[in-house]
Amino acid sequence: MKKTTPPRLVQCATPWSLIAYPTAKREWSLARKLQEIKAAGFDGVAAVITPEIQALAKKQGLVMMGGFDGRNVAAARRQMILQRDLGVHYMNVQLLDHDTPPAVAAKLAVTLIRMSDELGVGVHLETHRDTATETPEKYDEIQRRFQRATGRLMPTTWDHSHFAVSKHLLPAVYSKRLLVWPKLIQRSHVFHLRPFNSQHCQVPVTNGRGQLTPEFKDYLAFVEDLFTLWLQGPKPRGELYVCPELGMSHGYHVSTDPHAWPDAIVAKREYAGAWRRALRRARKR
Repeated sequence: MKKTTPPRLVQCATPWSLIAYPTAKREWSLARKLQEIKAAGFDGVAAVITPEIQALAKKQGLVMMGGFDGRNVAAARRQMILQRDLGVHYMNVQLLDHDTPPAVAAKLAVTLIRMSDELGVGVHLETHRDTATETPEKYDEIQRRFQRATGRLMPTTWDHSHFAVSKHLLPAVYSKRLLVWPKLIQRSHVFHLRPFNSQHCQVPVTNGRGQLTPEFKDYLAFVEDLFTLWLQGPKPRGELYVCPELGMSHGYHVSTDPHAWPDAIVAKREYAGAWRRALRRARKR
């Protein structure tokens, strides 16, 4: 019997985690950041991919996960072509604004995904604050309209942190409340794994002394459930691209927290462990 290759977890770091590292006055260059991403054991880089980033990623042997702001069709097409020609397949898009009517957002989503198919790339629409998909209800309505127009499920970048905070969810119900889109989750190729709790979109991974915080441990249990659910599905292309989404701007990083970059490295290690446990769980079912 031919041995099957297990699905692969592809972890991509974001330069957003490396803002002001090691200090604001001595921040590493972009070249040094990608060198350190490789040295930390990441598989790739998640960013809006430019020729400069592509050249640096190629030098380090890093795969690329791209993205762009999805509000203008002409600009989106240019970005899809540019990043595709730089070697990017998966691209993450934040869809319009918090007050965009679902009908308008869904119409653009249909256009973007049809364009993605035409150009041979894998655009995914992110669940994200201050966009048309910022709450479960808005996302559901946009996805419903998308499916009605196309006959397919909407490719989604799953960042559950915004949904969790909008509903102030406690750890006991993370999986019960956030894994209610099994088919959509299973058909996704891209997750943004931002550690959250009921009140904060981004909680620290460690306490600054190398120990995992209780909040991250709660989140990690959810990640294992999330991976297990994905592994029970069709496993698109046999790989799942994830970004340990820990940033240093836009209010995500609290001044008393450890810097995001060392925490992102620890998160990568812990997500790899959750993936191994999820593989075992999925095989048993």
